[in-house]
Amino acid sequence: FGIFTCLIMQKTLVSDTLAPEHLNSPARVSVVILAAGDGKRMQSSTPKVMTLLRGRPLIDYVVYNVEVSGVCDKPIVVVSKKHTLVQEYLKDRAGYVVQAEQLGTGHAVRVAEPILYRRIDHVIVLYGDMPFLKSSSLQRLAAEHTERGNTLTLMTVTVPNFIGEFAPFQSFGRIIRNSAGAITRSVERKDCAPEEALGRELNPCFYCFRADWLWPHLEKLKNNNAQGEYYLTDLVQVAIDESEKISSIAIDPNEALGINSKEDLESLSLIV
Repeated sequence: FGIFTCLIMQKTLVSDTLAPEHLNSPARVSVVILAAGDGKRMQSSTPKVMTLLRGRPLIDYVVYNVEVSGVCDKPIVVVSKKHTLVQEYLKDRAGYVVQAEQLGTGHAVRVAEPILYRRIDHVIVLYGDMPFLKSSSLQRLAAEHTERGNTLTLMTVTVPNFIGEFAPFQSFGRIIRNSAGAITRSVERKDCAPEEALGRELNPCFYCFRADWLWPHLEKLKNNNAQGEYYLTDLVQVAIDESEKISSIAIDPNEALGINSKEDLESLSLIV
C-alpha cells in the first residue's frame, strides 16, 4: 500500500499538542474526527469545518460534545496539510494528524493508526462537519460497544419518509435487517435494489470499532470505485460477512445532519 507510506512518518504527522494522557485513557477509547475536507461546495476558501454556525466553527461543536461525553481524554482530529486553522483554533483541546492526500474516509482513519496502535482498544469515528450529534449519544455508543464486547457498533436513524424536512436523508445508505432484527447489510443508496431503497432505517456513518480488528482491515480496503477512494463504510459489510459481533443504537435524525453547502448552513442554523 504505497499510498500509506506516510504512516511511518508519524513524527511529522503528530502534533506536539497531543498530550500523553490521551494515550493512557482508563477507558482505552479514542475518538477520531475527520476534518481534512476542503468543502468546495461551501464556495469559500475557509476549510469546511471552520465554517461558522451561530458564531462557532463546526468543528467546535463536535469537539465540545466529545469533551462533555467523557468517552476519551481528548479527540484526534485529522486535518489537511493545506492550513493550520483547525489547530490554531482548538489548540490543546485535541491531538492532530495530517491527511496529506484526501483518499477517502478509510484512508483518513488510517493516518491516525500510528499514534493509537496498541494504545487504545476502541475507536469512535466522527465527522467535523456534522455538529449536531449529542454527547449523550456518544456515551450510549461507547457503552453499547464495550458492554456487549462488539467488534463494530453503529448509530442508525429512522425516518418516516423522505419528504420535506426528511428529504436530505434520501441519499443515506440503508440498513437491512433479518427477521430476528440482526443487521445483515448496509447498502449505499446508489447500490440499493428498489425494495431496499424504500427502507427507512439509515446509516449516518457514526461508528465504534474494536481497534485490533479495525487496523488490519483498513489495510485491506479497496479503492475500485468511481472516486478511487477508500471508504470506511465498506467495513460494515466486511464485519457482517465475517460474522463479527455487531449492534446499533438509534439516534434522532437531526443528529445525523451534516453541513455541506451554504444552503445546508442556512436551513440548519436553528437546530443547535
